[in-house]
Amino acid sequence: MAFMVKSMVGGQLKNLTGGLGGEEKGESDKSPAEAQGMTREEYEEYQRQLVEEKMERDAHFAQRKAERATFRSHFRDKYRLPKNETDDNQIQLVGGDVELPKELAKMIEQDNEEEQEKNSVIGQLSNIQNLDLDSLKGKASATLEDLKQSAEKCAVM
Repeated sequence: MAFMVKSMVGGQLKNLTGGLGGEEKGESDKSPAEAQGMTREEYEEYQRQLVEEKMERDAHFAQRKAERATFRSHFRDKYRLPKNETDDNQIQLVGGDVELPKELAKMIEQDNEEEQEKNSVIGQLSNIQNLDLDSLKGKASATLEDLKQSAEKCAVM
């Protein structure tokens, strides 16, 4: 109660007198270390730790941004889209050698495998409608067997 009265009346009294009276040492005159209840050395160590943690967070964030940029660059290359300079800058900012996260690398690997299957001869044949690959394979293997048998019967060979 006394504190409230002092703060309400004291502040107005100071304003009225212009602060000519004796200066009282208030909480605002304390150093930041004293305000938090630490010694100066503890406070400096605390500040150092905060700065280190912030640097680690920033480095981790930059790494994640570079990973995403690498991922986007991969798909730009794959689909022949124009390159983005900001992605290249983010990758270079981290050091240029960025590994994709495991999940993203698996996705890209699966995508590449599917694309290779589609680009193969059998993949192209499977795209043709009304084509039975099993019967085609059977006919091809039967033809090979016939060729082997005829080659064994041939006297010249």
